[in-house]
Amino acid sequence: MYSFMGGGLFCAIVGNILLVVSTATDYWMQYRLSGSYAHQGLWRYCMSNKCYMQTDSIGKDTKDDGILYLMISACFLLAYWNATRAFMILSGMSCFAGIIAGIMSFAHFSSFERFNRSFAAGIMFFVSTFFVLLGMAIYTGVTVNFLGRRFGDWRFSWSYILGWVAMLMNFFAGIFYICAYRMCECRRGNGPR
Repeated sequence: MYSFMGGGLFCAIVGNILLVVSTATDYWMQYRLSGSYAHQGLWRYCMSNKCYMQTDSIGKDTKDDGILYLMISACFLLAYWNATRAFMILSGMSCFAGIIAGIMSFAHFSSFERFNRSFAAGIMFFVSTFFVLLGMAIYTGVTVNFLGRRFGDWRFSWSYILGWVAMLMNFFAGIFYICAYRMCECRRGNGPR
């Protein structure tokens, strides 16, 4: 039981670190723009060694024709950035709560007999996995279908890949903690009556 919890805690801590690094860095997508390389993350995009906030370019076009299209696409992009950011932040928070519950599951408090902390930690890691999956799916879908068409020569970069690896680590942490919970329940069922 403790080996499952230890493995789950290791996966969760690594997963949470990867989530924070992935969410905070600016290398989700790399592309070639005007002959030079540029990259972007969830918060900023960088071109020619200068970085700008993601919303700096929204609404800068002053042409009268196509202004409605510009406004609609700007609102869509803003919602897409905000949804991806929100799901990644929620994932990090639920993973951190799972880590706290996972650490507490090593201690045996008599006041928490009905509340199994390894089960709670496993559920929090699965919730974190679900949030990462939602954030990454939104980013992937919009990037492939919208941003990928705008930039000819582009690719996903290492921050994006870290997000997927963090999702896998959180999933395995949840599996480990649920296995620890099942082992604990089996031992209780076989005890003397």
